[in-house]
Amino acid sequence: MANHPSAIKRHRQSLKAQARNKAIKTRIKNAVKAVRQAVEQNDQEQARAGLIQATAVLDKAAGKKVIHWGNAARKVSRLTAAVNNMQA
Repeated sequence: MANHPSAIKRHRQSLKAQARNKAIKTRIKNAVKAVRQAVEQNDQEQARAGLIQATAVLDKAAGKKVIHWGNAARKVSRLTAAVNNMQA
């Protein structure tokens, strides 16, 4: 552990950021999982509602730089394709 006051503060800040990022990533995983389960159960209404929520969560995480914007865009694209393919 660091001894310098600024290094101690920086460590404290990094722990807070780590906890915040972990919470956001968990929220992403849960939102994506909800959409995937709805698609597997062939529940269109639940899938569409989950897709809207998952898109919002992913976009917010990308905006805060928790995940890369391309990663978020890819996840949204694949979820959207899965939901749209339910109709076919």
